[in-house]
Amino acid sequence: MSLIRFLGLFLVPIALLLSLCFAEDPFVFYDFEVSYITASPLGVPQQVIAINNKFPGPTINATTNNNVVVNVRNKLDEGLLIHWSGIQQRRSSWQDGLPGTNCPIPPKWNWTYQFQVKDQIGSFFYFPSLHFQRAAGGFGSFIINNRAIIPIPFDTPDGDITILIGDWYTRNHTALRKALDAGKDLGMPDGVLINGKGPYRYNDTLVPDGIDYETINVHPGKTYRLRVTNVGISTSLNFRIQSHNVLLAETEGSYTVQQNYTSLDIHVGQSYSFLLTTDQNASSDYYIVASARFVNESQWKRVTGVAILHYSNSKGKAAGPLPDPPQDEYDKTFSMNQARSIRWNVSASGARPNPQGSFRYGSINVTEIIVLENKPPVTIDGKRRTTLSGISFVNPATPIRLADQFKVKGVYKLDFPNTPLTGPPKMETSVINGTYRGFMEVILQNNDTKVQSYHMSGYAFFVVGMDYGEWSENSRGTYNKWDGIARTTTQVYPGAWTAILISLDNVGVWNLRTENLDSWYLGQETYVRVVNPEATNKTELPMPDNALYCGALSKLQKPQDVSLATSITGSRYKLFFTVLMVASALLVLSR
Repeated sequence: MSLIRFLGLFLVPIALLLSLCFAEDPFVFYDFEVSYITASPLGVPQQVIAINNKFPGPTINATTNNNVVVNVRNKLDEGLLIHWSGIQQRRSSWQDGLPGTNCPIPPKWNWTYQFQVKDQIGSFFYFPSLHFQRAAGGFGSFIINNRAIIPIPFDTPDGDITILIGDWYTRNHTALRKALDAGKDLGMPDGVLINGKGPYRYNDTLVPDGIDYETINVHPGKTYRLRVTNVGISTSLNFRIQSHNVLLAETEGSYTVQQNYTSLDIHVGQSYSFLLTTDQNASSDYYIVASARFVNESQWKRVTGVAILHYSNSKGKAAGPLPDPPQDEYDKTFSMNQARSIRWNVSASGARPNPQGSFRYGSINVTEIIVLENKPPVTIDGKRRTTLSGISFVNPATPIRLADQFKVKGVYKLDFPNTPLTGPPKMETSVINGTYRGFMEVILQNNDTKVQSYHMSGYAFFVVGMDYGEWSENSRGTYNKWDGIARTTTQVYPGAWTAILISLDNVGVWNLRTENLDSWYLGQETYVRVVNPEATNKTELPMPDNALYCGALSKLQKPQDVSLATSITGSRYKLFFTVLMVASALLVLSR
């Protein structure tokens, strides 16, 4: 028997078996080369972080239950982690890309992320989570589509368009970092980018000539899905399109009750899906605007992003003043009422066939209550820091999850308080002890003067209430116990509170943080440690073979692990199937 015939007879049955095994949950593969490039989004040449020489980075496009493999090559001059914001990493906080769970990918190294987008749909994003790098770019969209068998609660759109908005500085991220380390505020941003580009020249005084701007091309009489994410540093933005309403349909993995908005406030780290119907007469192009909120608008006029909505039958360029923002500069009740109006579509199917509302969160007994309070920055040991409940978090040299795996003592304390400390603030690696399968109520109390966004990894939580003033036990009487939106990032207005409910069914170590990048960098975060006392692979996947080591475990890291941690993990299935296909083809030819 020839070698070719032998390989074919041996490997083809294996190929058929494996194809059956992976048919339900296929793999999608991406290669990310993360490097610096020079770009001038606001007309000033500066260093930005690109992925595959693109800024922003490529969109990751997956479907519910896909296995996502991303091979990351770090060509920066400092450590790197990529965080997949809103991806729940079911049973695998090892892949979350944050310093509490992962060692940094050193310069010139590769590392392969591999995770399943289990039981998720929706609009999310990714970004570099270390060293203030998000302020320089490295971000992109992450889309999880419904499986074909699951209906979506609206007609299939004629197009799917990603829009990334965010405040931007012309100083590079290392300069911004140094300013924070020196105890300074970052000051007013230099502008707002839309898909990595500066504003259309709607005003000759405010916008210099020669800036590249974003154009969204559409056809008349169509409906498009717009996925809009605020990837910025610390500025809440109002999103609007001249002469058009947008129909809210989804936010961060949950279908919403569909409502029309003339504009919507999008806070740092938040993602929304809108349905845009191109029903205007196209007498000219239309402005797409993302402008700063809750600021002195006369002084912050430059902090406005402007793109163009261009109909294929447009009769001219956009001109004239921008569409007005909400007229409530000193009245935040409009924005809060708008936020309260965003509700869960309880009858729509999400990632599974059953309706979203079949999970009746309002009837579950709360097992633990935590009040997290943030205040304006304070000085601790001579350093300007931000706090949660009086504790400014210090990231340990050894990631928390890695320390647990190898039983390294003294890395963190499992003593985060349920209520804010009454004594002086302190710097600690203090972690919340979550109870597996518990139901946690978290009160986010913002006693600062600016809007805060809060995000929790590993979960979607239910936003059940928000109001101005101090939260109290009586505040529960205002909770929405039926169709509060399930999402991953919520806003907390200054001098106000937001209440969320979390079902702790995902084992791991999960980051709970402000998304305001400056406050996060200065310590406004913690982690929630959720452990199954019956430790089993059914509730948490094993540590990945290519895990990196650092801190107290750095001696375990071998140089040759670099080659093993490159694209081998990411491409082994692709390579194996390629070999099998070649063998099958050779077998056919040999006949």
